[in-house]
Amino acid sequence: MENSFNIKKIRIENNKNQNEVAELMNVSRSSYSMWETNNNIFPIARLIDFCNIFKVSVDYALGLSLTNNKVFGDIDKIKSGTRLKEFRKESKLTQAKLADYLKTHMTVICNYEKGRYIIATPFLYTICKKYHVSADYLLGRTDSPKYLK
Repeated sequence: MENSFNIKKIRIENNKNQNEVAELMNVSRSSYSMWETNNNIFPIARLIDFCNIFKVSVDYALGLSLTNNKVFGDIDKIKSGTRLKEFRKESKLTQAKLADYLKTHMTVICNYEKGRYIIATPFLYTICKKYHVSADYLLGRTDSPKYLK
């Protein structure tokens, strides 16, 4: 993933250092640092924690949107799976084509769509970046906006 994330910017704007954010998130400073510098993948559940702590949308945190829609809450796996499936069909993509584009297996897409797992951060980012769809929408955290400008 390219590093267009706003994670560091959000932390600095809130006058926090990495230790303080790590403490708020109940993770080690080194784990948080690796996520902030994009040296390790920010797990989606931890990204949601970060967004809820700082009252920012996932779209804003990932650099997908220039504005913060201040979306709060957790992920609804079932709603997220349903929305991913609806998005895929609207985009005229088969599970196989989407899996191929994401360089993963079709069973992974199937498990996301059935709500067994939450979509992994790199896959979410890749889909949202290419198709201008809101990550918060796909995760079931908001109903609007569906597409980003």
